[in-house]
Amino acid sequence: MKPGRAPAHVNVSIVNGWEATPHSRPYMVSLQVNGHHICGGFLISDQFVLTAAHCWNRRSILTVVVGAHDLRESECLNRIGVKSYIPHPYYMRNPIRNDIMLLKLKKRVKLNNKVRLISLPRSRNIKAGTRCIVAGWGYLKTNGPVSNRLRVAVTTVKSQAQCKISWGSNYLASKMICAYGYGGSCFGDGGGPLVCGNTAVGITSFVLRGECNSAEHPNGYTKISPYLRWIRRQM
Repeated sequence: MKPGRAPAHVNVSIVNGWEATPHSRPYMVSLQVNGHHICGGFLISDQFVLTAAHCWNRRSILTVVVGAHDLRESECLNRIGVKSYIPHPYYMRNPIRNDIMLLKLKKRVKLNNKVRLISLPRSRNIKAGTRCIVAGWGYLKTNGPVSNRLRVAVTTVKSQAQCKISWGSNYLASKMICAYGYGGSCFGDGGGPLVCGNTAVGITSFVLRGECNSAEHPNGYTKISPYLRWIRRQM
């Protein structure tokens, strides 16, 4: 791989997307440090959030905001502390491996029309060409402004062969997915879900360093299905 073509972790932000209808993605959460959004995540039970392991550096204290749309409405945000941080025991930052983490909340969330769970996959197979949705708060383009309101974009799953050609040895086909579309992920808040149908099949993990939503190097996602047994064990 050429110098400067290494992947970079992202805190998924959305480029070439649109503002989500408020609370239309009620599973989305904002992970914050000292009141500032750093990553996305998603509710898989009333006490557990699934996100990326790179979102936590072991020195920071995360707060989870549920039921949000506009992060500027600070007086209306429902903030919940984290009781337990559970990154995958074999998470590696370089090369990127096992970029997945569970957060156990200090209290159970009350589910309503603004706060809901999202299903996890039952199958390992995600066909190339599947159109999926990514969502997040953050940069609207590389080195661009951020969005305080949740945004979404459509992206398309690429074949594992294409992903491997694009990323070389950085890409582990058994545990990763890559996707590219007119819209997609950027720097700002990784850890959000790749949603195909009504199911979270991936976790936003990496993009090309210095370039958001690259056609030559499609955005990388941790594939959730290989980790289902680990997730159930922790919960």
